Amino acid sequence: MDANINFEKVKLTFEGVLVGLIAGTIVSSFRWIIENLLASFRNFYSLVQTQGNLVVLAGIIATLIVFVVINALLLKSEKNIAGSGIPQVELQLAGELKLNWWSILWKKYLGGIISIGPGLFLGREGPSIQLGAMVGQGFGELIDDEFSSHQRILISSGAAAGLAAAFSAPLAGTLFVLEEIYHNFSPLVWITALASAVSANFVTLYIFGLKPILDISHNTSFPIKYYWILLILGIALGVLGRLYQIALLRMPKWLSYSRIPRNWQGIIPFVLIVPIGLIVPQYLGGGNSIITSLPSLKIGLLALLGLFVFRFIFSMISYGSGLPGGIFLPILNLGAIIGAIFTVIFSHLGLLPMQFESSLIIYAMAGYFACIGKAPFTAIILVTEMVGSLAHLMPLAVVSLVAYLIVDLLGGAPIYESLKSKIKINGSHSTDFNSEDTIEVPVYEGSQINGKEVRQLSLPNECLIVKIYRGEKLIIPHGDTMILSGDRIIFSVPSPRRAEYRSQIRTMINGIN
Repeated sequence: MDANINFEKVKLTFEGVLVGLIAGTIVSSFRWIIENLLASFRNFYSLVQTQGNLVVLAGIIATLIVFVVINALLLKSEKNIAGSGIPQVELQLAGELKLNWWSILWKKYLGGIISIGPGLFLGREGPSIQLGAMVGQGFGELIDDEFSSHQRILISSGAAAGLAAAFSAPLAGTLFVLEEIYHNFSPLVWITALASAVSANFVTLYIFGLKPILDISHNTSFPIKYYWILLILGIALGVLGRLYQIALLRMPKWLSYSRIPRNWQGIIPFVLIVPIGLIVPQYLGGGNSIITSLPSLKIGLLALLGLFVFRFIFSMISYGSGLPGGIFLPILNLGAIIGAIFTVIFSHLGLLPMQFESSLIIYAMAGYFACIGKAPFTAIILVTEMVGSLAHLMPLAVVSLVAYLIVDLLGGAPIYESLKSKIKINGSHSTDFNSEDTIEVPVYEGSQINGKEVRQLSLPNECLIVKIYRGEKLIIPHGDTMILSGDRIIFSVPSPRRAEYRSQIRTMINGIN
């Protein structure tokens, strides 16, 4: 009976649980501090706004100056804490970047708090993913000196735990790792990531409770007769999503015209946040409170359009400055505003009752994230978990699919892939291990090697097929072993050239890199 037990899977699952508990604790504290710091800043700004208290205003400005200086020093000492951190994790898993987990862990934690907490239009989710990944890397280094597939699985599981704790969304955390970060639905990866995400979510639920993070009332199912509106909404989201991608990728270049050193560019959004806080303190932060309050705001079309432009521009400046912070929540916030805008437009035209505003807000959030990140499954599951309802799966899928296809037609790439390509990698950061490593590549339906024998494959000289998984069955390959679609092939390659060979092998097998 013991022969049927996959001890490697059991071992990784147990390790995933431990990584999830640690990452969940760290990310939950990160989330708690940011939420309370943001609430404090809003109260201070409101105090200045209502009472004209200049002492409080001076205190706010002095605090922000300290935060700018600390962030500049942190970014100078560790440039890999900039932005969301997701592109850095992807590069690390691809073998193209070597990260110092302890340096990034504490500096990202501190930098994220003092960037997001004061109210900049940044999300905590990307940093939470990187924090979780660094926990996974640190745990992996404690039990395994060699950077191998074992450590990569633990890094991936930590990333899943980070997103699960940030959004109280364990399924989305797991799926995001598989769809966006690891790009592989390996059973060892998904079972470890799921174990990590679930255990991290237990910690989060204990601290923050069971209430959905976006508690939007949505009592009415969306009628089939209005589905044509979802098609138009999806098209608009796709066009605006492509605009978001273009603007976000160009923002660092535009900010460079200021002649401010890169690690000091955070001063720009910090200066701008003061007048914003004095005028509309309730609009500070990533936008969670705006999303939940949109159905009850009852503001007109022009006000909604102004809110969208305002949030769009300042979120670009906030992220483009390179401060530690993500784009998850700002994207969802912009999507929610687009949904509200469309509801008002169609309601004024007499084509849709206003009672469906909450529904369109929910659908637009998923569609906007799906097309910008090009991760539709993650978007659907993420929004479903955040609103705490399964009632919207069909319309969520329709809007996400249409928006995704529009961005695809407009030439848009996944935003994290594009951000990853802009990270400069030098010799000191690339992997330098002399050991062997492994690459796992699935064989898709229609692959050019489907039906071929192993001996017929033209592999690079240093690459060797060591295992083939067909479902749960392990096959030790020989020259006459036939490759079939659905197989997962494990290659042994030299560690220093892993990224290069991974690209070559993926192209050879499935025509992609």
